[in-house]
Amino acid sequence: MSALAVEPQPTGGDDWDLAVRLWEETDAPEGCKVEIIEGIVTVSPPPVNHHNYIAAAVQRRLYTAIPDDWQIYQTLNVAVPSRSGLYIPDLVVVPDDVVLDGGNFVPAATAELAVEVTSRSNAVHDRVSKLNGYAAAGVPLYLLIDPHATEGPTIHLFGEPEDGKYRILWAGAFGEAVHLPKPFDLTIETFGFPRP
Repeated sequence: MSALAVEPQPTGGDDWDLAVRLWEETDAPEGCKVEIIEGIVTVSPPPVNHHNYIAAAVQRRLYTAIPDDWQIYQTLNVAVPSRSGLYIPDLVVVPDDVVLDGGNFVPAATAELAVEVTSRSNAVHDRVSKLNGYAAAGVPLYLLIDPHATEGPTIHLFGEPEDGKYRILWAGAFGEAVHLPKPFDLTIETFGFPRP
């Protein structure tokens, strides 16, 4: 199953509000992700087991480094209106008070870290659209775990967003350890990450 894109139909209103309304009304099969990527409502199939394993392994490590008033979410809607985006990261670290404010989504700018694990069907979204969206929103750290990279499974840690762009803080392959800087100050071993 591949990702399905649904183009919003122009009705003369604000494009962001229209995309959000369409997103809210999309009835996708259970387990699918419904996101807005560059103004297009996109439905992606549920992730495969290897994908879930990687996300769970990273989440387990993150719990050892976050303060008590932050949480790690796997299904939190994160909005980047300036990029016409509403993403559901595989993992996102957000302070409690932001989530407890209510609503259908949180501003991406409130996230401390976003983590995406690519899937075959929508890897380009994680590598390009979401990379640019998280940077534009000022998310301090973006960890891209890419089992489907053409050169073999890779990991990129992006940070220091400025003018809507990230610096690459670290790049490596599965099997290498990636260190997340403060406020996490945490090393994630990737040797056990499954390869597709």
